[in-house]
Amino acid sequence: MLKRILKPQLLAFTMLAFGVLFMQGLPSVAQEIPTDEAIIAEGAKLFTQNQCNTCHAVERKLVGPALKDVHKRRSTPWLISFIKNSQKMIQSGDAEAVALYEEYNKTEMPPHDYLSDDEVLAILAWVVAESEAPAVEVVAADAAGGTVGVGGGSGISSDYLNIILGALILILVLILVVLFLLVSVMNRFLQQKANLSEDDHELLNQKFDIGGFFKSPAVIGIIAMIFVAVIGKTVVDGLYTVGVQQGYAPTQPIAFSHQLHAGQYEIDCQYCHTGVEISKSANIPSVNICMNCHSAIKTESPEIQKLYTAMEENKPIEWVRIHNLPDLAYFNHAQHVKVGGVECQTCHGPIEEMDVVYQYSSLTMGWCIDCHRNTEIKVENGYYDKLTALHQGAQKTALRVQDIGGLECSKCHY
Repeated sequence: MLKRILKPQLLAFTMLAFGVLFMQGLPSVAQEIPTDEAIIAEGAKLFTQNQCNTCHAVERKLVGPALKDVHKRRSTPWLISFIKNSQKMIQSGDAEAVALYEEYNKTEMPPHDYLSDDEVLAILAWVVAESEAPAVEVVAADAAGGTVGVGGGSGISSDYLNIILGALILILVLILVVLFLLVSVMNRFLQQKANLSEDDHELLNQKFDIGGFFKSPAVIGIIAMIFVAVIGKTVVDGLYTVGVQQGYAPTQPIAFSHQLHAGQYEIDCQYCHTGVEISKSANIPSVNICMNCHSAIKTESPEIQKLYTAMEENKPIEWVRIHNLPDLAYFNHAQHVKVGGVECQTCHGPIEEMDVVYQYSSLTMGWCIDCHRNTEIKVENGYYDKLTALHQGAQKTALRVQDIGGLECSKCHY
């Protein structure tokens, strides 16, 4: 009797236990990588905000492995666990985590356990979208040194300019030779005329006096005028360049290459210059920011050893400032970068191509004013919605910086 009562209960309990175990073995619906465009966009933002691009790229290896098709090499739950705390997985003896740790010189990925599973899935969604995106055509250099980029535009190299200049000089020389031959032929033809007077013969037979030509008052006056004009222009140009340090490239205490870090490894400017979106100054990176990577990367390099020395002596690195504005001028990085959406290259030039950083722009008052006259306001930032509506109602032109007081003296001088 007892067996008949317990048997159905035991059967139900056994089925429930197997069902729970089976469901745990299946991938969770919540852990499927999303394909929604909004989530992918959020993943791209999280990838940058959390400095993932400091160590990872989709198409190539950086500090860590390339992320292309990582969703095909690892399961989604494994990826979530590894991203949130890789060190915990390594310590637990996970074979794949340990293999990655050994392959990349025992470089530990910092934990991201502050991210939720949904945020990690958003990052993975972006990685999947980038992995499946068609390859972008690489900018190629032509044989003469010019570049051909997107849209078919091409740059004219200095070699082509030299060829063009040489061709123009050659054409000028040929014209002078032709004129000389014409004068000689005409002179010979006129001398064969029988009815020429003595004055005509004297005119035809006269020699060109180079000394007399240069001593003539007209030539002396022209040369003097050209000399005064050249000297005057040189003086004026010199006065305009007082205080302008365009091209200034000082030697830094550590040979830091922006071409390597910002160009090859695509590290965001904001990772090192932390104040660029929140304060007046962009901030010079401190030693601890450098040590985020170089505690494990190229530790034996003589330049990196300077970081260790600064850290041991508890002294800041004495970087030499390159871009200097006079004290009478006020400039706010956050206002331009965060609100205005101005790219770093607008003022600093192709910083990602510079091994040694130099001052790219003149940073003169006229240069700033021209920018304020020509730059359109990025109205999508939400700061100028009402002003944009008023401007569009009054004028047909786009809203520019000068329309919001960008040319007022007190904006920069107060």
